[in-house]
Amino acid sequence: MTLSEFLLGGGGLLCLLFGLVEIAPVKWNPWSALAKALGRAVNADLLKELSATKAALEEHIRLDDERNADAHRAKILAFNTELLRGIDHTREDFIEVLAEIDQYESYCRSHPDYKNNRARHAVANIGRVYDDRLAKHDFLGEMERG
Repeated sequence: MTLSEFLLGGGGLLCLLFGLVEIAPVKWNPWSALAKALGRAVNADLLKELSATKAALEEHIRLDDERNADAHRAKILAFNTELLRGIDHTREDFIEVLAEIDQYESYCRSHPDYKNNRARHAVANIGRVYDDRLAKHDFLGEMERG
């Protein structure tokens, strides 16, 4: 049997039917597969460019997050330096720096490769001074009213 005899004898209709209709147990549509392959071939350069853009964006986000953590740490260290120099602070000042500490420590927990030991002692000192002032009610502003 030749190909033309097969196609003219009803085999052509069967091939066309299988090409247009998905068979229920077999979840494969040859037209979908062909369209996907063609789409990948046509858009290969665009997909490469998108992949490179995604990688660059992820690196930018990582660096931005790290800069934010550095800024939190700088505020913590500056506040601790002021405490060590005897500069008094209000309770609100402490609440603000405690929020900075929370954000900084949250970043450090989610990024274990980030070097965070520079602020560890400053955080401990700020916490100690805050607890001490809280117990004695001697924040700046409370002392003036008392």
